[in-house]
Amino acid sequence: MIYLKRVASEIKNIGLYDLVLQDVQKIAKKQHPSEDEILEIIQNHPQVLEDYKQINLEYNLSNIHIRNIDIDSLPQECREEAQKINENLNELREIEKYTLDFEQSSTLVIIFSIEFFVLFSVQYFIVLLNLKEWQWWIYGFFALSILFAWLYVKKERKVYEKQSEIFHKKYAQTLAMLKKLEKKGCIKKEDLIIEECEEHV
Repeated sequence: MIYLKRVASEIKNIGLYDLVLQDVQKIAKKQHPSEDEILEIIQNHPQVLEDYKQINLEYNLSNIHIRNIDIDSLPQECREEAQKINENLNELREIEKYTLDFEQSSTLVIIFSIEFFVLFSVQYFIVLLNLKEWQWWIYGFFALSILFAWLYVKKERKVYEKQSEIFHKKYAQTLAMLKKLEKKGCIKKEDLIIEECEEHV
């Protein structure tokens, strides 16, 4: 459900993807590859596409380049299945963030930021406020906060893994449903393609 021509165009023309473009330039061995050349590189080097998708997820942009089906424009016999596809697409967009590499997720950044703040506070209380007689209690509090952070990270990692698995299963199911609905003549997939991202326009 990702539109590769759009990917190639965005890599070439949008500054957000400059790091991906640099990789493409190295592979192409030229400074200004055309969109067709970028498209070919995307197809032959899966990591380029993965890097593009990762950037989108980090910036809350969807990698699902298909809009919901307009139910009202369909014959009655197509509507139930189309409605189910729309529900799936909405759910996929909602849980897509869990396909982000957990080590690069904002959750982990927030946890480390909190721990850094706690460490700074510990040093402040001991050194600046001259609370050396309390230092073991304060260090104990810091140790507990590290334990809590570790347990929370472990829990969140499991959430990411579970949601990512659900995403990939539902993604494959939705693709199959789209193909089936297109085969029945209810829709044309190319009519559903979102050719450019509104956030970039």
